[in-house]
Amino acid sequence: MSSETSSVQDLSSLLARQKTAFASAGTVGADTRRQRLQQVIDLLVHNHAALTTAIDQDFGGRPAGFSLMNDVLGALASLKYARDNLQAWMQDEPRQMFSPYDQLGATAWVMHQPKGTVGILGTWNAPLFTLFSPLASALAAGNRAILKPSEVVPRTAELVARLCAEHLDPLVVAVVNGGPELGESFSSQPFDHLVFTGSTAIGRRVMSNAAQNLVPVTLELGGKSPVIVSCSADLNKAAFSIAAGKACNGGQICINPDLVYVPSASLEPFLDALRDAYCELNPTVAGNVDVVAVVNQRHLDRVEGLVQDAESRGARIECLPEPLAVNDNDRRRPLRVVVDPATDSLIMHEEIFGPAMVVLSYEDLDQVIADINGRPRPLALYYFGEDAQEQRHVLEHTLSGGVTINDVMMHAAMHDAPFGGVGASGMGHYHGREGFLEFSHLRTVFKASVHDPRREWGLLPPYGEHFLSAMLAAVTCD
Repeated sequence: MSSETSSVQDLSSLLARQKTAFASAGTVGADTRRQRLQQVIDLLVHNHAALTTAIDQDFGGRPAGFSLMNDVLGALASLKYARDNLQAWMQDEPRQMFSPYDQLGATAWVMHQPKGTVGILGTWNAPLFTLFSPLASALAAGNRAILKPSEVVPRTAELVARLCAEHLDPLVVAVVNGGPELGESFSSQPFDHLVFTGSTAIGRRVMSNAAQNLVPVTLELGGKSPVIVSCSADLNKAAFSIAAGKACNGGQICINPDLVYVPSASLEPFLDALRDAYCELNPTVAGNVDVVAVVNQRHLDRVEGLVQDAESRGARIECLPEPLAVNDNDRRRPLRVVVDPATDSLIMHEEIFGPAMVVLSYEDLDQVIADINGRPRPLALYYFGEDAQEQRHVLEHTLSGGVTINDVMMHAAMHDAPFGGVGASGMGHYHGREGFLEFSHLRTVFKASVHDPRREWGLLPPYGEHFLSAMLAAVTCD
């Protein structure tokens, strides 16, 4: 279903047909689930060159190797891990029976049933990963799915739709394309589960729309993920890891470091180390094919506006590797480091999502923790330091979707651990067994014993004279 033909009517009809097919087929076995996952794997493997070319064209500069690493291989890893582990995840789980029915032969278990059709709204910064990684969990759980790629990357969206139509059964996995109107309608459809990756502001609208049909949601949002550089940290290691994180996808990643807290005494050495590390990675920006461009002019103007606003309020701006003359034909930009901006600066409150970051000097770690806790819950938190007690203190006194210690963004690459947000950074998970559970209905089954003793025990009306005293005797603290 191409972007020219997708409409609200097309979407509603497609969803209805998938739901009918789901009801007719019943729960599908492990072999069918593995086959469906393998078909998606094959699609990505056989068409990776065309997909990475489309992403490069949509961004106006994104290396094929990076798109392979970030999107194709990332999605393949999720799909393969689900394929190889789903049979164990599917097994019924026996549960402990309560007394006295455990002595009478009653049993109970929890079965994992697919929910039905899962709607997946992807985003532009990782246009394949944010579609196919949650799809891995949805298919492993036995569901069907309808994907909507982001319209911000139209070539990629169109190619994904065409390839899925050519290689996958649309009653199992289908793609619809369209602009904001279709996106709004998508989140208003009566899916059995809905996944959205994007901004917190749009996430609120998606959740509100889904609530009209009581559709459960998985929201992967973002926020201003903080980095704590401790007094015990190796500054060079911290600077290099942060530089590598900011160089990744031009800073356009939902778990990218936004606010970096550095001890005041270490501020200048840290900035020097950051400059050295970033310049080693990207010695130039203009025409450098290793640098990922900002996806479009609107997003570039937004990032530039955040930096300019901070500068107008007196913030110091460091430019790595060097200031760049604006080229209207190239949206690659150097990394701007905004040092100690005023608290009312826009960059202190809005997610940057581009080639800029904030560095804040601090005197007391507990003040840093208080500042982090005073903000909306972030999708990620990072700590650099060798003090195990302090590390534990940070983990126990903050809350974020995930954490990486002495590096950045690595926790999201874990396939055997849940990835997700908390509070303003989202809800729910995908990846691993937790992703399988996210898209499964956990259904409790009680199988009664042959003999029901309740009448002879006086537990059914008409109640005898000893019923109340027996109930009172059971009210104990042990």
